[in-house]
Amino acid sequence: MKTLILGGVKSGKSRYAEQLASTSETPVTVIATATADDPEMQIRIARHQADRNSHWQVVEEPLALASAISSIGTGQCILVDCLTLWITNLLLHPDTQRLAKEKNALLETLDNCENRLIIVSNETNMGIVPMGELSRRYCDEVGLLHQSLAAQSDEVVLVIAGLSHHLKSATQ
Repeated sequence: MKTLILGGVKSGKSRYAEQLASTSETPVTVIATATADDPEMQIRIARHQADRNSHWQVVEEPLALASAISSIGTGQCILVDCLTLWITNLLLHPDTQRLAKEKNALLETLDNCENRLIIVSNETNMGIVPMGELSRRYCDEVGLLHQSLAAQSDEVVLVIAGLSHHLKSATQ
């Protein structure tokens, strides 16, 4: 079962994902993609750490997401939080080919993943087209990745104001 959870900043998407993971009845491994590059992000990361179940394993991986997913043994629930930070890390990486390689690896890994997988990502493309080449590329990359992931997912959930809206259900 693969679930893609989308939502805006502070929409409740991570809390929803954590609740979903806690009902999986399997060991949970969180793959965190954030990097603590400034004091505000350090506070955000600390808040996420405090909110997580203390029994969950945490893997911090800002770039090689597919490799991190593949390294986790079967019979687990994997919670990835979040894809948009991962895309940002790759867009800013000095190797300009790394983003394409990592995205392709992720999509291939998802096809072969036997674990319960919950992926959290910010929905950033519901407003105006941003100014600046990097911002537009970011939105393009995120939007295209979301489309690919939605096609591969059993469930797609949009979280707004803490409320989950099921866009695609496993029963459809």
